Amino acid sequence: MASLPYIVGNWKMNGTRAMLNEARAIDRAAARLPKVQVAVAPPATLIYRTRDSVELIGVGGQDCHVKESGAFTGDISAPMLKDAGADFVIVGHSERRTLHAETSEIVKAKAEAAHSAGLAVIVCVGETEAERDAGSAEAVVGAQVEGSVPGTDGAVDRLTVAYEPVWAIGTGRVPSIDDVAAMHKAIRVKLVAIYGDAGAQVRILYGGSVKADNAAELLAVPEVGGALVGGASLAAESFLAIVGAAAGLDEG
Repeated sequence: MASLPYIVGNWKMNGTRAMLNEARAIDRAAARLPKVQVAVAPPATLIYRTRDSVELIGVGGQDCHVKESGAFTGDISAPMLKDAGADFVIVGHSERRTLHAETSEIVKAKAEAAHSAGLAVIVCVGETEAERDAGSAEAVVGAQVEGSVPGTDGAVDRLTVAYEPVWAIGTGRVPSIDDVAAMHKAIRVKLVAIYGDAGAQVRILYGGSVKADNAAELLAVPEVGGALVGGASLAAESFLAIVGAAAGLDEG
């Protein structure tokens, strides 16, 4: 699976039971697109129902706590996600790092907790606009990778890294192809430095205003192994256009 393009839809805080129809449509289409690994991360309230409604696509959580259980009102643990039917979890999304003040140390602890529960992990990294304008984007992202990826045994086999420039998420702005290529190359170098040759096998996704009209160009960039899709994943039609681009097909 690791060699296949990986297209993941992050529904964020969106979705009620009516969204299960979108998940079913995505799942049906996945049968025609075996050259792409497809997954969605619905809100926690829909994980069990989504897993029960689909057969082919992955289903994941959008965050987890570092602890297995305890007095943490409103939080959800990695074992709970696993029990609900999740097979992966997203950690370190910029919205968590910014709005919830999550440090790379916390993100790493969450990633390791997820691995301990048997979940795969997507670790998100990305710079702010100010950091890019200051010329420190690669240094910032490199430090996030080093501080956030798990060090647990077998971590590489269940790890994906997603590069999401903070200033591009939900804004419609996208870095230049050259900038995307340079950052993904820098992340790859960092992963190899951390994990040795095994780091060359970790997929690196691009995220940040990925849409049907730019997906093919972004997915063709060296070291881009897929996409983490936000708003465009909320409707099967727009999400499948991106999946189709990854498959080299026109699903639009």
